[in-house]
Parts: sequence; structure tokens; C-alpha cells
Amino acid sequence: MNELVRRLENLLAEVGDLKKHLDLDQKRQKVLELEDQMQAPGFWNDNQAAQKVAQEYKLLKKFVDFWNHLDQSAQETLAMVRDNSDDSPETLDFLNGQVASLEQSYNQNRFVALLSKKYDGHNAIFSLHSGAGGVDAQDWAEMLLRMFLRYCERKGFSADTVELNRGEQGGVKSAVVEVRGPYAYGLLKSEAGVHRLVRLSPFNPAHTRETSFALLEVLPLLEDVEKVDIDPKDLKIEANTSSGHGGQSVNTTYSAIRITHIPTGIKVSIQNERSQHQNRELAMKILMAKLKTLEEQKLQQEKQAIRGEFKSAEWGNQIRSYVLHPYKMVKDHRTGFETSDPESVLNGELDEFVEKYLEYNA
Repeated sequence: MNELVRRLENLLAEVGDLKKHLDLDQKRQKVLELEDQMQAPGFWNDNQAAQKVAQEYKLLKKFVDFWNHLDQSAQETLAMVRDNSDDSPETLDFLNGQVASLEQSYNQNRFVALLSKKYDGHNAIFSLHSGAGGVDAQDWAEMLLRMFLRYCERKGFSADTVELNRGEQGGVKSAVVEVRGPYAYGLLKSEAGVHRLVRLSPFNPAHTRETSFALLEVLPLLEDVEKVDIDPKDLKIEANTSSGHGGQSVNTTYSAIRITHIPTGIKVSIQNERSQHQNRELAMKILMAKLKTLEEQKLQQEKQAIRGEFKSAEWGNQIRSYVLHPYKMVKDHRTGFETSDPESVLNGELDEFVEKYLEYNA
């Protein structure tokens, strides 16, 4: 019993310290504000905006409730252990199982303590681009897209694919995904950079060994008060016909948007099969996040202060390698962490890679 008491006291101390870091009082206040917003007359008049608020409320409340429930459950279990006078094997097994379950829940979520940098607590938007390697690279980009979407699902995030540009022969040329959930940006930023795949190609008769690349860029979604003031004179906005796959009207309407910020040369292109207004709104959202990122990088003079280093998707620039042949391995070249189970990684089990990256950059 004394050992169980010690473990629970240690757990409570660690949870208590972590809760201070997580600003749960501030997040609880945000939950109340979102509740008031959702109860306001006419809230559902704009269904798209209302859905985003409702999703944010659900995810934030779940996050706050989890940490408060873990703390409360640990305290109740500690009281039960202290009051217990039955030291039979069955009782000890039951109590040990209770403690182990609490410890497991904590360990699976504790590395949010490493998320203390600016924007870590924000929602995120990521874009994925196939690189060198032709159809193999486009297939690789699609595999990565699935991996990141599965990771978001495992973390309880809401992930909305707002643009998907498929290759003519299969796979994905590019994709843009909006992710909402507590610390979405702080967790996903560890994945920013070039991902390299080595495998036997399924796209040629000889099944030769091929190397493919894809690039992931991750940006924080800014709140209204954080958005960058942009002089309209600094923007060059071009509308073109979309080149994506879809219905008959895709290539006949000028829905594709490209915005260039003239002073910095930053360009954002969106060509989803939606209205020009929606594509322009999304492109502006990404542009403002990029400009804010650039501003923060200059202020902090850190190459990777806000996002992963942006490099071309080619040899020598990869942050991580996924080898499926002649052996199986996934290795992160920044931290040195590796695993021989690429199937699990490609199924979205990224926690160990994320945690090692956050520890490395703490």
C-alpha cells in the first residue's frame, strides 16, 4: 500500500505542476465565452462559422475536463488506498490497476508541458506538397496526408481538408488542411519539413527501389486580434480557372486565386473547387500566418522559432526518412530517434517523434 500511496502522491504533484503550465483557468473562461456565444440569438445563421465555434468549444472543454478529471480521480484513488484495510491479492491487483491506468493517461498527455512557445496553443493549418519523384512522390504525399489525418484523429483534433489537388495518375500533388484543437500547432510544428521515403516502387514493372520526397509546411491559425495589417496596394491578386479534378464547372469558372505579397515576394495559391470568395479568404488566412511567422522569425532571430525550416523537397534536406526496403526503419534526422515499425508510424502513431522533437528544442 505504501508504494501505491507514493506513486499517487508523485502523480498528483506532477499533474498539479502541469496544470499550472496549461492555464486551465484561462481555458475554462474561454469555454464559458464560447458557451455564451453559442447561446446568442442568430448564432446558427452562419452555419459554417457556427460549426467552427462549436468544434472549438467541444475540443477545448474536453481538454479542460480531461486534466481536471485526472486530478480528481487521482485524489479519490489516493483516499481509497489510504482508507483500504483489505490487503488481499485481489484488492491489491484492483488498486494497482487503477493507479497504472491513471499513470498511463498522464504519460500519454504529459508532453504538452513542453509546449510553451508563442502560438503553440493555437489551431493550425498545414500544406503538403509532393516533391521530386513523380507519381511515386504523389503517392507518398497521399500516404503522408493519411498519416497526419490519422494523427489528428488520435489526438482528438478536428481536421478539415480545405484543398486537395490530386495527380493525374493518382496520389496527391498538394493539400491544405485546417486543424482545430488544443495545442494543434504546437504538436504539428514538429512535422514541418521534408519527408523522404525509400521503397520498391509499385508504379513501374521492374519494381525498382525508388526515393520520393514530400514537403510539409505548418502555420498557426491567427486570432482576429493577431492578424497582420496589410496594405491592399502591397497585394497582387490573380484569378484563374481551376485545374483540379471535379465537376464540369471546375475549369470554366475563375475560382483559383493566387495572392502575392509584393514587399516580401510571398505567394499563396488556392485552387479548390469552391467559390472565388472562399478561396480568396483561405489564401489571405495563409498569407497572414506566413507574414506573422516571418515577422516573429526576424524578431527572435531564430531560424525555426515559429515553424520548421522551409527547404526544397529534394535530396539532403529531409527531416525524417521512412525506409520500407531493404529494411524497415523510420528515423528523425534532427533528434536521432528511430523505430523499426514504419507501419505504426504511417498509421498516425507519431507521439514519440513529436515528444523527442519538443524535448530536443525545449
